[in-house]
Amino acid sequence: MPPVAALLAAFCAMPAAARTDSRSEKQIEAQLLEHIRVLASDDYGGREPGTDGEAKTLRYIGRQLFEMGLVSGTNQPANPWYAPVKLVAREPAGSVARFSRRGRVVPFDQDQALLLTSGRRALVQGAPLYFVGRGNIVPPRAELAGRVALLLDDQGGLGAKEAPYGPDASLRQNALLAGGAAAVVTVLDGQRTLAGVAERRRRQGYALASEALGGDMEGFLSPEGLEQALAGVPDNLASLRREADRPDFAPHLLDVSASFEATTRETSIRTHNLIGRIPGRKPGSGAVLLLAHWDHFGQCASPPAEHLICNGAVDNASGVAALLEVSRRLMKVPGGMERDVIVLFTTGEEIGLLGAEAFAENPPLPLKNIVAAFNIDSVAIAPAGTPVGIVGRGMTVLDTGIATVAREQKRKLSMSDEPNRYIRRQDGWALMSHDLPAVMVTSAYGDLARLEKYFDTDYHRPQDVVKPGLELGGAAEDVAFHVALVQYFADTKRFPATVVAGTR
Repeated sequence: MPPVAALLAAFCAMPAAARTDSRSEKQIEAQLLEHIRVLASDDYGGREPGTDGEAKTLRYIGRQLFEMGLVSGTNQPANPWYAPVKLVAREPAGSVARFSRRGRVVPFDQDQALLLTSGRRALVQGAPLYFVGRGNIVPPRAELAGRVALLLDDQGGLGAKEAPYGPDASLRQNALLAGGAAAVVTVLDGQRTLAGVAERRRRQGYALASEALGGDMEGFLSPEGLEQALAGVPDNLASLRREADRPDFAPHLLDVSASFEATTRETSIRTHNLIGRIPGRKPGSGAVLLLAHWDHFGQCASPPAEHLICNGAVDNASGVAALLEVSRRLMKVPGGMERDVIVLFTTGEEIGLLGAEAFAENPPLPLKNIVAAFNIDSVAIAPAGTPVGIVGRGMTVLDTGIATVAREQKRKLSMSDEPNRYIRRQDGWALMSHDLPAVMVTSAYGDLARLEKYFDTDYHRPQDVVKPGLELGGAAEDVAFHVALVQYFADTKRFPATVVAGTR
C-alpha cells in the first residue's frame, strides 16, 4: 500500500475524538451554542414536564435524531421515540396523630404533630413507640417491625464516626424505614421547627404513578407534642436526650402506642422520555447507554421580578446539546459500532430522577444487556484543557476503560473521589440503584471550585440563561471524549460483556 494511502487508512481508523483539533472543537462549540439557544429560549418556557415547553423540547430533539438517521429506541410500536411516563404530584392533605397508654387515649393537640406519606394514604394503628435515640444505629428488623421509631432530630454534636448519617434526618428516616419500622417520627429538638417543616413539605412532591394505596409514613413532633404524648410515663424529652448521649445507649420500647393517618392530594402529569437507538453490527452483544435529562422547572419566579422563567441553559440544555452532538458524530463513525447505542433523554430529573427510574423499571431492552451508561449533565462549566472528573469513580467496573480512553485521547483524568459527593443528584444514581454501571464523565466535575460557584449563583435560578461568557470549551472536549468512550465500550473485544456480568 503506498505510504499516503496507508496514512489515510490509519487516519480513518482512528476514533473520531482522536482527530479533533482546535477548528473542530470551535465547530462543536458553535453547534452546542445553537442547540442551547433554542432549548433555553423563553419560547420553550423552562422545559417543564407536562407543558407546551415539553412538547417543543421533544419535537426539537426528535427531529434532530431523525435527521441524523437514528431509529426509535422505545421498542414500542405504539409509542415510537416517545416513551410515556406518568407522574403524580402530591401535596399533604390530612394528618391525624393519636397516642394511648395501656388502652387509654392520651389528650393530644393535633397542631403539635405533622404526619406525611409518600402514597395516597397511610395508616398505622396501635403501634408501640420504639425510641432509637439519634438514629445512628438501625436496630434489627425483628425489633423494628410493626413499631414506630421515635427519633431525635438534633445530633447533639456527634462526630462523623458516631453519627454516620450526619445531620441529614432524611437519611436516618430512610434507613429506619428500610429496616422495617412501621413509621418514623422525628422529635424536632434541634433548630428545625414544626412550622418550618410544614412549610417546606407543603410544596408538591412528585413520584412515578402507582396503583398502590399506601406509602411510607413519616412524622414530626414538636417538643411540646412529645411531652403530651409521654404524659403519664416517666420519660420526657430531657431524659430521652440524656439516654441518647450515653455510650451504652440501646433502643427500647416506651410505654406508649401510636395511631397515625396521613393522606395526600394527587394531580397526574403525563410526560415522556425520548429514546433513540444507533443499531450495532452485532445484535445481541449488548448496548451502551447515553443519557441526558431534558426537563427543567418552567416558571420559577414571581412578579415584580423581571425574568420569571428558569431557562436552564447550563442545567441541562448544555447536556442535551452535548448528547445530540455525540450522537451526530457516532452516526459518522466508519463502519459503525458492534454494540447498539441507546440514546435516552429523560424527563423528571429535577423532581427526583423520575424519568431515569421509569426507564429502569420498564426498559426497552433487558437491563443486563446494558454494559455501560454515561450520563451528561450541566457540561457548560469548564474551559478547554480542564481535567475530566468522574461522578461514580470507584463504584463501577468502568474505571479501567475510562482511564484507557483518557490516555488514548490525551485527556487528563482527575483521580479525586470528591465528585462522588454528587452521586445522588444525577440520573446515573437511579440506574446504579438498578445495578447498572453508570457514571458521569465530564470536565465540569474536573474543577469543583468552578462548578460550585455555578451552584451558588445561577443554578436552578432565572439567571441560568444564554449570556456572554457561557463556557463551552470543556463541553466541546467532552463531546469528543464521549464519542471515544462509546467506541471503546461498544467494542466487544476491548470491553467484553463478561466484565459487567461478573459484577451483577
